[in-house]
Amino acid sequence: MKLSGAQVLLECLKEQGVDVIFGYPGGAVLPIYDALYHEKEIKHILTAHEQGATHAADGYARATGKVGVVIATSGPGATNTVTGIATAFSDSIPLVVITGQVGKSYLGKSSFQEVDITSITKAITKENYIVQDPESLSDTIRRAFKIASTGRPGPVLIDIPKDIQNTIIDHYPLTETVRDILPEAGDLSQAINLIKASKKPVIFAGGGVISSNASKELYDFAKKIQCPVSCSLMGLGGFPGDDQLFLGMVGMHGTYTSNYAFSNCDLLIAIGSRFSDRVTGKVSSFVPNAKIIHIDIDASEFSKNLPEDVSIRGDVKTVLTTLISSLENKCESQWLEQINLWKKSHPLMYKKNTSVNPQILLDKLHKFTEGNCIVTTEVGQNQMWTAQFFKFLHARSFITSGGLGTMGFGLGAAIGACIGSGNKKVINVAGDGSFRMNCNELATLAKYKLPVIQLVLNNHVLGMVYQWQDMFYNKNFSQTVFDSTPDFCKLAAAYGIKSFKISSNDEIDAVLETALSLNEPVIIDCEILKEEKVLPIVPPGAANTDLIELED
Repeated sequence: MKLSGAQVLLECLKEQGVDVIFGYPGGAVLPIYDALYHEKEIKHILTAHEQGATHAADGYARATGKVGVVIATSGPGATNTVTGIATAFSDSIPLVVITGQVGKSYLGKSSFQEVDITSITKAITKENYIVQDPESLSDTIRRAFKIASTGRPGPVLIDIPKDIQNTIIDHYPLTETVRDILPEAGDLSQAINLIKASKKPVIFAGGGVISSNASKELYDFAKKIQCPVSCSLMGLGGFPGDDQLFLGMVGMHGTYTSNYAFSNCDLLIAIGSRFSDRVTGKVSSFVPNAKIIHIDIDASEFSKNLPEDVSIRGDVKTVLTTLISSLENKCESQWLEQINLWKKSHPLMYKKNTSVNPQILLDKLHKFTEGNCIVTTEVGQNQMWTAQFFKFLHARSFITSGGLGTMGFGLGAAIGACIGSGNKKVINVAGDGSFRMNCNELATLAKYKLPVIQLVLNNHVLGMVYQWQDMFYNKNFSQTVFDSTPDFCKLAAAYGIKSFKISSNDEIDAVLETALSLNEPVIIDCEILKEEKVLPIVPPGAANTDLIELED
């Protein structure tokens, strides 16, 4: 079948099951957009900016488990995707980013809107390509999807010169089957013996549980051996947040119970997680008395930050299924009694104030939605309050930038998540600082009439940095207090979006009830005191058990 390179691209996308792409047109991708004009099976979402498109594709991938697809033009269009690509790379999210490029004869000549995007993104992609031979286009696209979605997921970039897009070539449909990586029997046997011998085990569940679609297996595994479960930020939703075995998040802003359980356990079973500095605190005090079993698809994570006793490389879902069938049921133990004592004596706490308590707001949001929604966040205090006080019951219900910590991520991600979930209710929780970074994507919300609620926790400061300056930098509030803040309700009106303002806790119920009843975009501006802190917090360089809690 004779097709142009641009048409071949679209055929290959359909072959991979792609029916939604996010992008922004430009000169170097005009042939692709011309082919899209006649394409009925792929929906294109036009965002306000290429960074927003990349975050939207990321949110789509996290909400659906599919590969998110982005199209951007050459030069500044391509470079505008870089932060989004790095965000996806840090959190192991499958993306295929397709950039246009100047024609092959113009490469390397400082041509208009020419940039070497493959070199720029080499360190933040699993792989990237510039297509030099039109006959290799189909195989390159197929390879990109395979790499993005298998093993440890991540972004792949394909740079396609404009003349390649126009070249008429033969296209041959092709399908491939990818085999799972099977765990080694010897490693599994060692793990089983450690689990059987353990008196005080803890499961540490990360984002790999979600990317592997292994939430049910994690639940069954934990219940079978009666083992408490703590999650990383990326693992939230992988285990029901209202279950008795759930400890909450671990690490810098983790619960007292999680941090003390890790410090006192005799076995840590890490599943699809990496031991980042935000999780471990002072490494020598993290799990000082425990054997460590680490299950991950990516062997490069083994013993990276902590020595491990058993490392099992394999798909999390496959490994857990094998472990479940190999272990006998355990009864409740004294260890769980100790866990419950910690929960009762050290719950998450806050003090009510005259403005809006973000903790109360998020707790009520959970109660009103019953967890039947998708929550995205920006980065900062808003992210941590959400992780602490919204009980995530299902996988893929919490979407946040964990590894890179990208301010401005949440609104674009909410757009992608909403589209990917069939217009399910999505709430983006933002601080006023983060929201201002990519609030141009309100145009996308308005254009597609997406039922996304934008919660702005408005404290007129860069909240998390302000908190650190208050606690650890002698109250030197350098460049963190906003002299002026936009009127977010007027901003909403400019885009034709409904808005509400909440100034006290008494107003929360009525506004949430109304906003959640609407099937359209909504902005809620919530007045937060700048003195409000995210607690607990582990001071820099300290052990997780040295956490600072709210004083009675």
